[in-house]
Amino acid sequence: MRAPLIAMDGPAGAGKSTVARILASKTGLAVLDTGAMYRCVALAASQAGIKATDVQALAKLAGQISIEFQGDDRRIVILDSIDVTSTIRTLEVGQLASKISENPAVRRVLVAQQQSVIEDGGYILEGRDVTTVVAPHADVLVFLTASIEERARRRWAEVKEQPEAPTLPMVVKDVVARDYRDYSRLDSPLMLAENAVIIESFGLTPDQVAQRIESLLPARPR
Repeated sequence: MRAPLIAMDGPAGAGKSTVARILASKTGLAVLDTGAMYRCVALAASQAGIKATDVQALAKLAGQISIEFQGDDRRIVILDSIDVTSTIRTLEVGQLASKISENPAVRRVLVAQQQSVIEDGGYILEGRDVTTVVAPHADVLVFLTASIEERARRRWAEVKEQPEAPTLPMVVKDVVARDYRDYSRLDSPLMLAENAVIIESFGLTPDQVAQRIESLLPARPR
């Protein structure tokens, strides 16, 4: 019997990563942060001097780099044997990753990698297209969301201690721009799967959100 599979989509800053980590500790499932994979491509492209408009070079790069997730909760991100967990979370890398995610060739490469990883289940996926493209067959499909203002506040709290950190108004603008790109891109746009459960995270603690999602898992035979 295939291990459980949870797929969670939602816009930037909705709390997917935090909830996924809590769910992992509750269920024993591993976390696959698909957004981190696009951030790794963005970081590698920036280091290699590849522009976001160079479609073929980016697709080739996506197929060449090595991305691994390590640690008990799979939160440590390793790009070509280097720990980039913090590096890929900067505003600049996030902006470039959002642009690169519009590239259909890059998406095909990464989606194939993601589907290979989750083939036997046992994962919590979080991203922008996991409920509609990567794993529409998952046992639980969730669309996690919150207002633009709340999501921007959360993003700002994550980066405000970094050197040359952006201001809150800058982060609000970035969240709006990323939402537009995510919802309007031609290939695999962020959208609500027909059978996904919508969870508004504002006013709920991450533990409460995780508990609700865990309750959606089908009962397993003893």
